[in-house]
Formats: sequence, C-alpha cells, structure tokens
Amino acid sequence: MLNEIRALGFEYAELSHGTRLVLVPGILDAVKAGEMKISSLHNFCPLPMGVERSAPNLYQFTSDRPRDRELAVKHTFKTFDFAARVNAPLVVLHLGSMDLKNYSGKLGDLLEDGQRHTPRYEKLLAEAIQKREEKKKPYVERLYETLKLIVPEAEKRGLLLGCECREGIEEIPLEADFAALFKEFPSLSMRYWHDTGHAQVKENFGFIRHAEHLASLADRLAGFHIHDVQFPHRDHCPPGSGVIDYAALKPFVKPEHIKVFELSPALPVEAVKAGIAHLKGIWGEQG
Repeated sequence: MLNEIRALGFEYAELSHGTRLVLVPGILDAVKAGEMKISSLHNFCPLPMGVERSAPNLYQFTSDRPRDRELAVKHTFKTFDFAARVNAPLVVLHLGSMDLKNYSGKLGDLLEDGQRHTPRYEKLLAEAIQKREEKKKPYVERLYETLKLIVPEAEKRGLLLGCECREGIEEIPLEADFAALFKEFPSLSMRYWHDTGHAQVKENFGFIRHAEHLASLADRLAGFHIHDVQFPHRDHCPPGSGVIDYAALKPFVKPEHIKVFELSPALPVEAVKAGIAHLKGIWGEQG
C-alpha cells in the first residue's frame, strides 16, 4: 500500500481509520526502512480488534452512553500510541454527532432535483438549522467533557489534534461553533482540520460560504483533506473535476500545513495524477 503511494511521488501518507491491525507490521517496517513517512493518523487507527472496516464513528465523544465515551477515549489513546510508533505529529478527529432527522438526505434529493432556491428547499433548510440549535447543547457538553480527558494527553505527548469539519448536518461541532470550541480549549494542541469536500457540501446545502468559513479559522488551521465535489454532494473526486474554487482557498494555505489527498479508491491512477497537477497549478509552492 505504502509502496504504491510512494510510486505516485508522495513522500508522506496519512494512515486512515480503515487501517486494520494486520497491516501494522508492514507499515512499521516501511517506516523503519525509510520507504514512507507518516504525516498524520485518522482516529481510530489502527482499527479496534475485531473491526474490519473503516469506523471513525464507531465510538463517539458525544454519545449518551458512558461506556461508548470510555471506549472512544481508550481507542483514541491507542491511536496516540501508534502515532508515536510511526512518528506522526497529528491525529485527525471526528468529534461526534447528534440524533437528528435525515436532513442531509432530504436536502440532497431536492438539490439533485434542481430545487435549491425554491420555498420548499428554504423551508427545510431553515428547519434543519433550527433543530440543530435546539438539540445540540447536551451533545456539546459531552464532547467537552471527553476532550478534557483527551487534550491533556495529546499535550503531554506533543501531538496535534485536527478537529475536522464534517459533511453531515447532524455532526458536531456545527460550522459556527468551531470558534467556541477553540475558545473552550485554547491549547495549541487543538487545531482546525479543513476538509475541502465536506466544506463544499455544506456550501452547496446553504449552511456556509466555503472560503469565508476557512478564513474564520485560519489562525488555528493545521491542514487539509483535499478532494473535489461534483454537485451537489458526490465527494472524494480529484481536484478540478468538481465545483470547488481552489483559488479562493489559496490565501489561507501555508507551506507548513499538512495536505492530504483523500480520493476515492475507485479512481484510476491517471485521474489521481491529473487532480494533483491541477491543484499544484493553482496553489503552487503553498501546496
């Protein structure tokens, strides 16, 4: 796996939440041999024993079940342990979700039908915004209590935590709540992780303006998951094949930021290469 990534010209790779335990010895060998460097891990990594598929939301920091929160902390700490073994400086986190009606699916269906600016769409969007605000408080409180266990451990280990913006309407933090999160946790270990595809989906739905959202969090930005979106919400496409305005994001991209291409495994190699070339042509040396 890592050799294939290396053959594409990459010196670094992120290890995802789909990394099975059986892959760990080979990964450690590759890192030790200098064949690949690890830029970041995506929680939970490696997968908990007995889990064979990607499961970043298997245990949630926002769960109303204390045992689930305990397991979320336990396996996050195991990810921290693995980060030390592969010399990864950052762990990307999903911070949780609330129990909410499937607004994402309903809004997506209306977008696909060309109804973005109809009264029906605007009414459903307003309802989703209202319901999220009404329901979020206990979930945010549980998230904060869980992070009070996790952040000091990350600080002790010298790890950065990339708090990822998510595409799901029910996921925490809400777009406008990242500022409150970073105020609550001023630790420099707590960073913002910008997923270009997720943010674009949120713009397509009408929740944010992509570039403005990134600008508002630029001072805490650690890095990016990079992929494009074919309207309205087909993501993990190569840059240049969708609707993202990468030029509008360029002012906030710095050389020290970690950039991870998060592309569909179904893409042919030539599409991957074309997407990388497209982005480099826009972001240049900043990328």
